[in-house]
Amino acid sequence: MDFLLECIGFPPDTNIAELSRNILRDGDATPWRGGEGRHMRLPLAGGLEVQLDQELEGEPPTLWPHYRPSHRLRVEVQRLRAVPDSPFDVLLTGVANPRHPADPPELRAEYPLCSYLTDRRRLPRQLPRGHVLALGIAGFALDVSWIGPNEETQDHGLFNLPHGAALAPLGAPEDPGGCMEVSARVREVRHLMNPLTGVPVEVLEIDAPGRPLELFLSRWQLEVDGLPAPRPGWRIEGSFVFTGRVAGG
Repeated sequence: MDFLLECIGFPPDTNIAELSRNILRDGDATPWRGGEGRHMRLPLAGGLEVQLDQELEGEPPTLWPHYRPSHRLRVEVQRLRAVPDSPFDVLLTGVANPRHPADPPELRAEYPLCSYLTDRRRLPRQLPRGHVLALGIAGFALDVSWIGPNEETQDHGLFNLPHGAALAPLGAPEDPGGCMEVSARVREVRHLMNPLTGVPVEVLEIDAPGRPLELFLSRWQLEVDGLPAPRPGWRIEGSFVFTGRVAGG
């Protein structure tokens, strides 16, 4: 999924081999992953980093974007599933913002959530169903279907949902894990810079129940698809892969 690096300011023509060498030379070991210099991360700016994994010597490495968000999200664990090709990742499905029995109905902010966690080794071997974790996660665009003024959305029923947001895991058997379908208002657009490429990176904070979520898009893919740059108050709709780390619990 090297194309996800576009979301953090690496152009489509980035020399992946050269970038990998830079990470191996200048990066730091990634906590809670394997050693021997095969699991490295290179901090970029404002919580952004690029993560390198090389499971077997001689095989090409895998590069992933990562972001340390400003918000922690409480998630009630329903299932943890091992990732076959990585002993250091786990696929979590659960419920975001689980409601306490004493909370009044009007405070309901629950929604189903799935995400890759890249620090599987921090978790105990047996984690009971219903256990609540604090996670730091962010979404990276697989596909963006629409960006535009919120009032121009074709589905006006969204306005009746909590915070006007629809968030649901992709459910087809062929869909990749950790992916969510998102339709939400953009609260804020923050601007960072990838210091390796000099390319600006936009952090989209979307209005989600309970806590905001942060998303990243490929500016090159938006141009190919003829979509405008997102603005505060507009709506974004698309599919995103969520990744993150355990922040507590």
